[in-house]
Amino acid sequence: MKMLLTSGGVTNPTIHEALVDLLGKPVDEATALCIPTAQWGHPMCGPVSARGFVAGLPPWGGMTSMPWKSLGLLELSALATIGEERWVPWVRAADVLLVDGGEATYLCHWMKESGLADLLPSLSDTVWVGVSAGSMVMTPRIGPDFVQWPGAPDDRTLGLVDFAVFPHLDVFPENTMADAEKWAAEIGGPAYVLDDQSAIRVVDGMAEVVSEGRWSLLPEVSPH
Repeated sequence: MKMLLTSGGVTNPTIHEALVDLLGKPVDEATALCIPTAQWGHPMCGPVSARGFVAGLPPWGGMTSMPWKSLGLLELSALATIGEERWVPWVRAADVLLVDGGEATYLCHWMKESGLADLLPSLSDTVWVGVSAGSMVMTPRIGPDFVQWPGAPDDRTLGLVDFAVFPHLDVFPENTMADAEKWAAEIGGPAYVLDDQSAIRVVDGMAEVVSEGRWSLLPEVSPH
């Protein structure tokens, strides 16, 4: 699977160009599924923001308002009740999965429960575009400070990449570079700090930052 791990979505021409490169074709020739599941696990999200993402409404939307050839909705918490024979063909037919932010451990839970996590390694040509938690879920850990779902056993996520992601640099008062450095010291391992104009392009395990904003790669440190 190819990945575009963003903080705020496809927010500028540089990130858009990276997306088109990963797709191998223009957006208007690509089929997409949007996944709002992470929103239900975060106390700051809810029906209004979930609809905003799905409908492409500002300030929540953006990716879903792009001129896709087709755009569908995939709610992971429903998949286990309908059977893989129905939903797996939908996922395999999509060129790109647009995965919204919210709570990464909640998203991780439903990716595993639905079976999507097990399917991902076979989707070699599919592009995963994550926003915030939709990006963080691919990392090994998100750090205790980002865990907002009471049902989370810990801060571990899928570990499909070997680095962590700290999103929304300078967007919120608690998302400063100093906060990111403290967070990185807690989790260990290499960590990317991204503002909403930055993303990470991952192909064959190789990561490359694409940005028109501010970002940093914090070196691996030993957790406290």
